[in-house]
Amino acid sequence: MTQTQTETRVIKARRSYVQNVWRILKTAPPTAIFGMVVIAIYLFCALFAPWIAPYGEADIVGKSYQVSSSEHWLGTDQIGRDTLSRILFGARNTIGIALLTVLISFCIGGVLGIYAAVTRGWLDQILSRLVDVLMSIPVLIFALMLLTMMGKSVWNLVLILAVLDSTRVFRLARNTSLNIVVQDFVEAAKLRGEGMRWIVLREIVPNILPPLIAEFGLRFCFVFLTIAALSFLGVGIQPPTADWGSMVAESKTLITFGRPQPLIPAGAIALLTVAVNFVVDWFLYQTSGLRDEK
Repeated sequence: MTQTQTETRVIKARRSYVQNVWRILKTAPPTAIFGMVVIAIYLFCALFAPWIAPYGEADIVGKSYQVSSSEHWLGTDQIGRDTLSRILFGARNTIGIALLTVLISFCIGGVLGIYAAVTRGWLDQILSRLVDVLMSIPVLIFALMLLTMMGKSVWNLVLILAVLDSTRVFRLARNTSLNIVVQDFVEAAKLRGEGMRWIVLREIVPNILPPLIAEFGLRFCFVFLTIAALSFLGVGIQPPTADWGSMVAESKTLITFGRPQPLIPAGAIALLTVAVNFVVDWFLYQTSGLRDEK
């Protein structure tokens, strides 16, 4: 096969992939489209916050608790920082930290869960019992205790939440892998002499990927809300770093005066959570086979 023929096949494969993705997106319900648009807007704000924010993250640019004006579209906070700028930087910080936490938790829980399902034995029993113990403790209370003991740094927050959240990922990865390990095609691969690494990467991971991707979205929502709750309680992301949870706590007294400022970061939290759930529900519908039964 010549180089020109190879390049032609690659171009056709890419074009076919794009067409398949576009065909799937055209069948998405309005809720999923709404969710994807909201997520895209949030990601844009998070990535380009330093360039689209009118002021700096911690710049004091006015008097405290100013109302909305042409200079400050959403007013100012308790020390005169621009609320709109804080919202944009808060997207960058809250979403970025939540995403990093979930990625680490999936690396820990996913790898250990698949390994436990494949090897079984005493390691599987120890890990499963440890996960049962950790899952029996409320995450928010456990995280509050550990952050109080270890310190209120961002890295401590990420590490603690990643370890606690990895228990749920471990349980899902282990259970789904157990259903795949006993299948005939896995036994056939073992009889062919394939190594364990090949079996895991070629047979197990592709078959458990859809539920893991869906769980990734749900875990992101859970971690995102947990970080916001911890910041609201004063042990999450610390000032002067912008965070939506701490912004709600800082301006909550304005509710008694009829000012809507606390509702802005609270609404941003709720909107992103709803949007991610819409997309996850549609993804589960696409990958579960339910649409083929109609």
